[in-house]
Parts: sequence; C-alpha cells; structure tokens
Amino acid sequence: MNEPHTILTITGSDGTGGSGVQADIRCIHALGGTATSAITSITVQNTLGIQQFYDLPATTVRQQIEAILNDLQPQVIKIGLLRRIEVVEVVAELMRRYRPKHIVYAPVRQSTRGDQLVKPQVFEAIQQQLIPLCSVVLEPSDLPPGNRKHGHANLLSAALAFYLSCGERVDEAMLHARTYLSQLPPGYTEDNSRSGELYNLFLEMLGRFYHRYSDVAFYAEQLGVSARYLGQVTRSIAQRSPKAMIDERITEEITKLLTTNKPLKEIAQMLGFSSQAHLSRFFKKQKGQAPSALRQK
Repeated sequence: MNEPHTILTITGSDGTGGSGVQADIRCIHALGGTATSAITSITVQNTLGIQQFYDLPATTVRQQIEAILNDLQPQVIKIGLLRRIEVVEVVAELMRRYRPKHIVYAPVRQSTRGDQLVKPQVFEAIQQQLIPLCSVVLEPSDLPPGNRKHGHANLLSAALAFYLSCGERVDEAMLHARTYLSQLPPGYTEDNSRSGELYNLFLEMLGRFYHRYSDVAFYAEQLGVSARYLGQVTRSIAQRSPKAMIDERITEEITKLLTTNKPLKEIAQMLGFSSQAHLSRFFKKQKGQAPSALRQK
C-alpha cells in the first residue's frame, strides 16, 4: 500500500545527476519523501550536453509504471521527458486507469543548449492526451528569478510533487517548492567550470608542446580525458576542434618563422616535421600557398 509522501517520477535518465530521474530522486529524498521511478529514455550525456538517446520501448515503460502503481499505489505522479508517441499514449492510459490524486507535468522540449529533445508531433500528442489529466503543468514563469538553468525546472516539479504528497493545495505546494528552489546553493544542479578549466589547460599545453606534438590523443592523454570529450569542450567554448586549434597554432609559428632567415629545413626540424616537403604540404593545405611563396612576398 501507499506510504506517505511516495512519488512516482516518469522521465528520462541524466547521467550527470543535474536533471532527470537522478535529480528527482535526490530532491524528493532530501525533502523527506520516497521516490519511485519509471525511466523513459537513457541518455549519453555530460555537462556539455546530450550526445545520444536510447528511448525505451512503450511496453517496457508500461511494465515499469504498472509495477509501481499496482504495488505502492503512489497518489502523486511527476512526469518529465516523453519522446515517443506510443509512450505518451501508454502514460495517459495508465493515468486514466489508476487516477492518482495529482499529476505534475514538467514539459521537456529543449535542452538548455537549445537542442530539440521532443518532436512537435510528440508534444502535440502530449497536449491532446496527457495535459488534460494533469493537476499542474509547469511554465518557465513558474521558476524563481535567476533559477532558469539546467535542471531547475526538474527540481521545481519534483519539490512541487513532494509538497502535494503532503496534502497541500496546489498554490501552497507551489509556494513551498519555489522557496525551496530559491534557497539552493549556487551550482547545485550543474557547474560547467570543469570544461572551462580543461580548455585553459589545453591552451597552456598547446603553447608548450605544439612544436613536438600535433596529435589530439597526446593532449587528451596528458589531460586525463578522452579525445572525444576534449573535442566537446573546445567546440563548446571555441567552436573549433582540438585538431584545428593545434594546426592553427603550428601554422602561426611557421608564418612567424618565415619572416626570419632560417632555412625551411631548419624550421621543419624545429616544429617536428619529418622533412621540408612535409612542412610545405602542411602549410599549403592550411594557407593555400607554399611557404616559399609567402616568404617571397
């Protein structure tokens, strides 16, 4: 039977813990509630964004929800990410059948980076089939000023669900949930300083080793991250790949050295090229002309 303050959250997974089912569980538990869950989507995700989705089949989502509703009978349901029309249909069907006291829906349509997470036709199905069943549908205006960041709408809806489970009216529960969110310490849901720090370290290493190492793998290994993650960081901050940044740094140095009297062969050796011809091919690819032509100018 239902335990006091038991809440079922139906949403996607966020491996960073900043949003999704992980954040719901953390928030509900911190407030003193009991969180149960049914996962709709699994993401490949970090603080730079979502790289890939695996949307669970509607039958799997149904089985998860029914297992909780039949056993624990939570009277408050919090719904987040739904990405498939058949999953929307299953959730709406089960909500009509089991008739929980409160259904809180936190629309998830775009990421904080602006990526589309839910197709228009899926959201149309949500509007037609699910929203009419809800006690509360959160809007961006429901968030306290200064709290419109990744995961904050998620936390507001989870806190709202908890206070509703305490028997509060919707307006009372919303007031308490907004107060709870406004009191959270800065960076509670997400802190992107890691990527900024890593980017600066990459620039520092590039300044030290560009003349010896031109492969991304070297820098990624020295920084203790994968080459893919390093690429996500540089594209997010500088809109360029690590390889492009390395090549640009080497090209700048070649251009500078061409203004001196150093022979091309010596410049090639200084910058780690296997031969003068290798340097010439690289430079022409980057600048559209041979180093000798630039030197003559």
